Amino acid sequence: MMGKQQIHQSRNMVGIGASLVLGTLLSVYSLILLWPQGNNYDSVKIRIPVGASLKEAGKVLFDQNIINNERSFMLAVKMMGYEKDLPAGRFRLAGARTNYAIINQLVHGLPVQRRITIYEGWSIKNVASELEKTLGIKAQEFIDLCSNQLLLWRLGIDGDSFEGYLFPETYYFDENARPVDIIKRLVKEYQNNFTEDMRTELNEMGMTEKEIVTLASIIEGEAMYDVERPIISGVYHNRLNKGMLLQADPTIQYILEDGPRRLLNKDLKIKSPYNTYLNSGLPPGPINNPGFESIKAAMNPAETDFIYFVARGDGYHAFSKTQSEHNSAKRKFQRIRREARRIKSKIK
Repeated sequence: MMGKQQIHQSRNMVGIGASLVLGTLLSVYSLILLWPQGNNYDSVKIRIPVGASLKEAGKVLFDQNIINNERSFMLAVKMMGYEKDLPAGRFRLAGARTNYAIINQLVHGLPVQRRITIYEGWSIKNVASELEKTLGIKAQEFIDLCSNQLLLWRLGIDGDSFEGYLFPETYYFDENARPVDIIKRLVKEYQNNFTEDMRTELNEMGMTEKEIVTLASIIEGEAMYDVERPIISGVYHNRLNKGMLLQADPTIQYILEDGPRRLLNKDLKIKSPYNTYLNSGLPPGPINNPGFESIKAAMNPAETDFIYFVARGDGYHAFSKTQSEHNSAKRKFQRIRREARRIKSKIK
């Protein structure tokens, strides 16, 4: 049997051995995590493809000279427990010269974002084109998703598409943002702006939210300056109340395959539910995505007797109460435009 002294010595040896093993493991752990990868970038952008494996991510970093030892990098990722958690996307690495710094910034850093401005009056097609140019999202994929009935239902939109509900604003999106996430963000911004007080006011007006957004989109298509939006709204409210055709040119532009362009008489005869020269009342839905000023104007029309208006050519309009006044204004501004074209041709 071992004596007490021998037992004590044995325990000391086990403790020393365990400490040595632990110390060795910590040293190896630290060595791998702090392994210098040899890059001299103060700042560098990197893109990890969606669905990339750890080995593929390491290859991307190696090919861009961010790491020079793939094996130590992959081992470090596994040690930190991020083997299946390396995110996809485009990232900016700042002063990341060790395995730990590179991995930490990939996992906890913010992806590089792109600034995108959705302008008032843009249609879904305009938005899709901008997303394709800025984020590489296929335009047709975005357009098709904007008519997805299940998504419309989930987001509480009453319509055949998201036309009218992609709120104009400046946004920042990750470079790997999905079309569905972009739609959700734009629609949420619309819903944040269209308050419950506004919905209560709608009930008092006897109009639905869809009708107001539709009217706002027409106002958006007509008005260039905020000061005119309530007056234009007043004209359309007057025409609706009198049972008159809206005869809104923006609704014709919406159905043109080669628009926007100068309208011809034959365009006014195009058969479409959106043609307000042929169909009474509002079109079936919005014709663009209106800004808040146009929505506000649609809900707060100016009290006026005007039922006509014509573009003056400077961004403003001439408003009239009668057909004869309107015809006179049209002739006047047609002469002005013809004279402007004549002078312009002489200068050329």
